[in-house]
Amino acid sequence: MYEQALKGQVKEVRPLHIGPYRITAPFVGAPMAGVTDKPFRSVLQDHNCPLLFTEMISDKALTYGNTNTLELLDISGEKRPIAVQIFGSDPDFMAKAAELVEKHEPSIIDINMGCPAPKIVRNQEGSCLLKMPERAVEIAQAVVKAVQVPVTVKMRTGWSKGQIVAPELAKRLEDVGVQAITLHGRTRDMFYSGKADWSLIQQTAEAISIPLIGNGDIWEPEDALRMLEETGCAGVMIGRGMMGNPWIFSRLLQWMETGNMPPPPTALERIEQALIHLERMVKQKGEYRGVREMRSHIAWYLKGIAGASKVRSAVNEAPDYDAVVSLLKDYRKRMEASL
Repeated sequence: MYEQALKGQVKEVRPLHIGPYRITAPFVGAPMAGVTDKPFRSVLQDHNCPLLFTEMISDKALTYGNTNTLELLDISGEKRPIAVQIFGSDPDFMAKAAELVEKHEPSIIDINMGCPAPKIVRNQEGSCLLKMPERAVEIAQAVVKAVQVPVTVKMRTGWSKGQIVAPELAKRLEDVGVQAITLHGRTRDMFYSGKADWSLIQQTAEAISIPLIGNGDIWEPEDALRMLEETGCAGVMIGRGMMGNPWIFSRLLQWMETGNMPPPPTALERIEQALIHLERMVKQKGEYRGVREMRSHIAWYLKGIAGASKVRSAVNEAPDYDAVVSLLKDYRKRMEASL
């Protein structure tokens, strides 16, 4: 096993430095629309995720005071450091949005230059900026000048295989004051298919002197350790690999502390975590909305457990909080009886 090959080499994992922040364990929870809301961030914090990001927030929606957008910006009571991610296509709007975000006292403001969603790209936002490097640099420069907190950028390797821009663009972003860059090792046209190109993560890390955080195909703790070793990146961002699996962070931190990788969570632990998460979701968003938004999370928690498909189907039909709780508790009893 890879973790055994690294046993006893904990000291080789160096802290991640972003501005004034020294993050001892260089493992980061990715910003994910519809996933990393306040309830899930609280779960990740329970599992000692060292640095969290909000869902991405529209610059124009912020500037115009959209109520739903202000909810996305709510980071009150959360542990620091925490980063707020914004997206847009206009340097002036992005600067204004960053100023509004700074009033909420985030640790870091992150600029999204990687989202591949068609509705984002159509507005020349997200990964569309990879086709417009001049605009990308102007946006970063405007945001850096507008705020006092560190500014970071999350991007992809390029628009397509024939349009790789990461190493050059990362250097230009560094030159205008960006203090760290996260690189997803896929092009925009790959979306989430294929395999992330870690060699481009390595090339980009070597091209800049600020921290480069690698992202892409981190499903298990061992993947994060392997990325650090193979690419020389300063940190690792975990996205889809943390969905239904917040233990990926607590396992990595325990490995750093002891040199031994803890086992994955048991089925009972996963069901119990789903119940805790459900309670927080409903408390934050109300019963109707919370129950429905929790369905995807429950599916992720239960993935791979025996009999989970029937439970997921029942959860998707459950009308209220009590019904979902009953389904999960009954499932937990059946699992306990089978041990």
